Amino acid sequence: MDSRKLSALLSSLISQLFLLLLLLFPNSNSTQNLSPVVSHFLSSQQIAASLTFLSISRKRKRTHLSEEDSESTHEDKVAKLGPRLVELGLTQSPDSFRNSFRMSSATFKWLSGLLEPLLDCRDPVGSPLNLSADLRLGIGLSRLVTGSSYTELADRFGVTESVTRFCVKQLCRVLCTNFRFWVAFPGPEELISISKSFEEFTGLPNCCGVIDCTRFKIIKSEGSKSSKDEKLIEDSIAVQIVVDSSSRILSIVAGIRGDKGDSRVLKSSTLYTDIEEKKLLDSSPVYVNGVAVDQYLIGDGGYPLLPWLMVPFVDAKPGSSEENFNVAHKLMRNPALKTIASLKNWGVLSRPIQEDFKTAVAFIGACAILQNVLLMREDDSGLSDELGDYSLHDQSSQYYSDASFEENLIEKKATVVRNALATRAKVFNDSSYGRDPNSSVQ
Repeated sequence: MDSRKLSALLSSLISQLFLLLLLLFPNSNSTQNLSPVVSHFLSSQQIAASLTFLSISRKRKRTHLSEEDSESTHEDKVAKLGPRLVELGLTQSPDSFRNSFRMSSATFKWLSGLLEPLLDCRDPVGSPLNLSADLRLGIGLSRLVTGSSYTELADRFGVTESVTRFCVKQLCRVLCTNFRFWVAFPGPEELISISKSFEEFTGLPNCCGVIDCTRFKIIKSEGSKSSKDEKLIEDSIAVQIVVDSSSRILSIVAGIRGDKGDSRVLKSSTLYTDIEEKKLLDSSPVYVNGVAVDQYLIGDGGYPLLPWLMVPFVDAKPGSSEENFNVAHKLMRNPALKTIASLKNWGVLSRPIQEDFKTAVAFIGACAILQNVLLMREDDSGLSDELGDYSLHDQSSQYYSDASFEENLIEKKATVVRNALATRAKVFNDSSYGRDPNSSVQ
């Protein structure tokens, strides 16, 4: 077997084994903690080097990064890319990489080394492209980062339009299939760390993430492009995300039509089913003023109030515990708003996506995965510092319940939990002004 195909098969088997373990042992502590372990394993330079070691292509051989490499300047790292700069149409300026690929040259080099075996081995049967991994990655990233058309990409990189389409599709396929565990819901131990990070700046314990939903418009054509019969039809995709306090995406649900409200999107997702069935957020509760508070998520008014989903109070009175809760709640939602703003900064997602529905979903998934990669690499080249309340434009209006008797009982339980958290929020706020908090959190 060709060595490049063998290395690609190894990478694919690792990712598929990880997913198989999750299916066979969904409640096992070992598999719940496997995601960050595998992610770290595959994100290390050792794996990037070992995968490439299987390739006999000397002109693309990678090596381990030494301490000297990690401390080298941007110019040094760019110089090591050699003639590939000409191939990619880049300059020595750091902004050249950020503008073209939304990442530093070091991150690009690392990602190219990691993805090379999978990008190289799946060319059309009988029609090898004979393109380097850097060029393949550069074409795919340029489509996602700039939103350039396939014709524009073909002109820039000196290839045919069909080649650009293949490279973009291949990059999205590899990311969404072989590296989708870069967006994975954490296990119990990591959730403890996440909840502590939220508690540090709000005083509210046991929050394990922020859920939000946004929409991306797509435009698809019907009829012949060469005739006057062509029609452009607008559609939209609802995308639900859960993030931690650092804006890392923990869960993403895409592929649901955008005309559904946030609550319907949530209840259509496996996330909702897994939490309801106690496959997620099932650790022991903490007690606030004698009330058991299970692990929960924070969501806006487009969601129902549930024991594991805290939404803001409506018409909270100034100075009340409810207002203090809403202030903390709004602060906790900022990471989700920042994540949505960052996703909508990807060129291909910043405007209506001119692709079919399935391809548009793949673009969204690939951008979400790459966004987590940038966080993991501590590369802030593509992360937005701005916040945007996209709920105003995303049909996430106030949730109105037409609940059954059972649902009313669930909401009453959730109300007790939220009231306890509201009291805690006021205590925390008072303590920040030097008054005795008298906290009763256990």
